[in-house]
Amino acid sequence: MIKSNSLMALALLIAFAAVVSACGGSAEPVNPPSGGGPVVAPTSAPSGGGQGGAITINGAGATFPYPLYSRWFSEYGKTDLSVRFNYQSIGSGGGIAQITARTVDFGASDAILNDAQLKAAPGIQMFPTVAGAVVPTYNLKDAGGKAITTAIKFPKTALADIFLGKIVKWNDPLIAQANPDIKLPAKDIIVVHRSDGSGTTFIFSDYLSKVSADWKSKVGNATSVKWPVGLGGKGNEGVSGTVAQNEGAIGYVELAYAKQNNLPVGMVQNKAGEFVSPTPQAVQQAMADFGSDLGDKLAVSIVDAPGKGSWPIAGYTYLLIYMNQTDQTKAQKLTAFLKWALSDGTKFATELDYIPLPDAVKTQVLKKLGEITVNGKTL
Repeated sequence: MIKSNSLMALALLIAFAAVVSACGGSAEPVNPPSGGGPVVAPTSAPSGGGQGGAITINGAGATFPYPLYSRWFSEYGKTDLSVRFNYQSIGSGGGIAQITARTVDFGASDAILNDAQLKAAPGIQMFPTVAGAVVPTYNLKDAGGKAITTAIKFPKTALADIFLGKIVKWNDPLIAQANPDIKLPAKDIIVVHRSDGSGTTFIFSDYLSKVSADWKSKVGNATSVKWPVGLGGKGNEGVSGTVAQNEGAIGYVELAYAKQNNLPVGMVQNKAGEFVSPTPQAVQQAMADFGSDLGDKLAVSIVDAPGKGSWPIAGYTYLLIYMNQTDQTKAQKLTAFLKWALSDGTKFATELDYIPLPDAVKTQVLKKLGEITVNGKTL
């Protein structure tokens, strides 16, 4: 009888906990899960059924292009049933570490490798795949309690001051003056940033360093920085999720993640003084402003572009591949996939709000792909 009563009490406790969880409604900031490692989102191309002999190509890295890479691997799997791609969306920092250790066949990063990273991985090459927009996204109600779904305009230094903790209220004069038609509330700003090594952070902090001397001297530009304020989220998924859970929050994510979570996206003042939205044309303009010659590294920063109409927080994303491979079949399959991605695969990039490479850049990438060797011999 005692055992029966105990079981009944336990069942009631579980049911009560479920009701409390469902009701939610907490006004306190909600932190993302504090698991021991980065968010991992593996994806594989379909095996086509009965293709037990298909080879697997493993990759890891950036979350920025994950929505597109997931689609690419799935679609390419319908074209070539002999290969499967397994990609772990763990952040650019993790991707760089894994390809440096040669535990994966390719890495992925939105961050441009520095000299120390290149030295640690002799023979590594960056291959741009697409460009995209990093955007400020928020969860806010106006002074009347109505959700703000329109684009808040952020003056040039506003984002840096928010992420430095200098601007702490949504109705701060710098933001309010740029948004006279929005009844901004006197509400505390909850800053949300990445907690893992991140190419999205690299692009965002690169931009903040360009527009704010204070940010550049106190925080700087890297895949991981010492954040002055805020909550950490793992991956673009974690940041967008934390913003969605906290009224008054602001974070930075790749555009596709804001759209997937139905979060509004802000307009940002560019170098030309215009408030612009992260349209495909605005990212294309940023790419054009910096030219099409990416040099031997095949990498260039395109933040804070000088031209009119350009989105100021844009960046290329890259696959990291060793120029001298050791497995003939994997090398052939990987290069064939990338050629497909830059041709037939561009339609999927456009559908998901990524920007295909300009023709001149694509030509450089294809030329470099043709120089890959296997054990020192031409592929």
